[in-house]
Amino acid sequence: MENNRTRPLVVAVMLLAGILFGLYINKGVNGKKVNVESGSKFDEVMWYVNNDYVDVPDAHKLQDEAIAAMMEELDPHSAYISLDEFNEVNDPLLGSFDGIGVQFRLEKDTIAIVNVIKGGPSEKVGIMAGDRIIYVDDSLVASKKLTNEDVMRKLKGPKGTKVAVRVLRRGVEGLLDYTITRDAIPTYSVDIAYMLDDNIGYLKLSKFSATTVKEFKQGIADLRGQGMKQLIFDLRGNTGGYLAAAVDIADEFLPKGSLIVYTEGRNRPRQYMKARRRGMLEDIRVVVLIDGESASASEIVAGALQDNDRGTIIGRRSFGKGLVQEQIMLSDNSAIRLTVARYYTPTGRCIQKPYDEDHEKYLLESYERYENGELFHPDSIHFADSLKFTTPKGKTVYGGGGIMPDIYVPLVDDSTQYYFNRIVNTGLLYQYAFDYTDRHRNQLQRFKTVEAFDKGFKVTDLMFNELVKQAGEKGIKGTEEQQQVARREADILLKAYIARNLYDDEGFYPIYAPMDEVLQRAIKELGSN
Repeated sequence: MENNRTRPLVVAVMLLAGILFGLYINKGVNGKKVNVESGSKFDEVMWYVNNDYVDVPDAHKLQDEAIAAMMEELDPHSAYISLDEFNEVNDPLLGSFDGIGVQFRLEKDTIAIVNVIKGGPSEKVGIMAGDRIIYVDDSLVASKKLTNEDVMRKLKGPKGTKVAVRVLRRGVEGLLDYTITRDAIPTYSVDIAYMLDDNIGYLKLSKFSATTVKEFKQGIADLRGQGMKQLIFDLRGNTGGYLAAAVDIADEFLPKGSLIVYTEGRNRPRQYMKARRRGMLEDIRVVVLIDGESASASEIVAGALQDNDRGTIIGRRSFGKGLVQEQIMLSDNSAIRLTVARYYTPTGRCIQKPYDEDHEKYLLESYERYENGELFHPDSIHFADSLKFTTPKGKTVYGGGGIMPDIYVPLVDDSTQYYFNRIVNTGLLYQYAFDYTDRHRNQLQRFKTVEAFDKGFKVTDLMFNELVKQAGEKGIKGTEEQQQVARREADILLKAYIARNLYDDEGFYPIYAPMDEVLQRAIKELGSN
């Protein structure tokens, strides 16, 4: 692929080849042609750039750009991770990082603390949700048009190091000074595990990291202790992670000896991964929820259960990533993630969706699903006969582009929801919830638990009218019927967003559940048998 971004990198790719593969060059003299023992024109270019280029080239920049371009030419998932990006990319999969322990968002060019991690460094010194960080180590950070990455670079750092912050707190005069000692901050992959009713447990997993199996087992143990007889396992939005974690999670559902997945590559012999022990959930009826963002490790788990006739997959067609990457460290502690194999579900399906030279089109294929009507009408999805496979119990499953759920739940194509959807999709509802929580935090603190908040807090007409006014100021207007629909929907979603600002995911998911159509379909499925 050549485009405006990668065309200038071609020379850099050639320059890098000699560096990567250690090729030897005999320097040419007196205008004679360079004699390259390997016969590679990469080495010729490298020599000419080093010796004849008008300026001194930035070797590090050329190397980084060259490797990135080289990886991009391979497939959409092979990638270069520069030294500067390494921690940012890998921390989410390690289960922890070193920092100050806050969730933040950039609000009007100011770092606004949404939540503090319980027991973390910031909570210990007195930082509170709602605080605005104005200075970091004597540097003014407010109104500086920082990015999220800029903020993380300033606040994250090695365990034991200190960072001084000055914060603005609503209702307090002047700025408050704190010195925070950075520490290991856990990153959780289980968003929430709670009982939907006396029988059905719900567990949502956001990624497959180094701590996922431990978190998953603890969540399941807690649910079983509360009487769980059936499980809804939510993998929506889970873009994957470690293959080993996916195998271990699938193992908990399947009898010993069951095939979970196998991998094979040009220089990687076929490797079978099977259930190795009796799992915690072999006797539990399970429904797995997936959507278009469920990818890779999520698809391994969903595919393993589907192909083994174990449980029911509900939702919408998953992303379709069937490639396996290995992370290879380079000499300067940067890394490449190189695709080395494909994985196959137990029936032999490769669920990798097609990709060509247009990687951007590949990553945005979900928009095509919207445009071609798939998200609203599952009948518009057509699979070639060559992509049909059969499970041991005779169920037809499909390869070639994600996991097709057993029960497809389409989006609701309802024009009366257009107005409300615009308010949500433009971020207005989320913004209003943040502003409302910020203005009324003291009053909201009277609700000590999520249950108390759910029972005692109501979205008022005044709140909804303020939201409608703000939407109108942004040019978003609706009919009376559309506003009535929006009022009904806001009762749940606006309340759920406010609960998230107060209690994190433990507040959001239980309150949002009634309007989650995929979840409600799963509850119906479990209740029907």
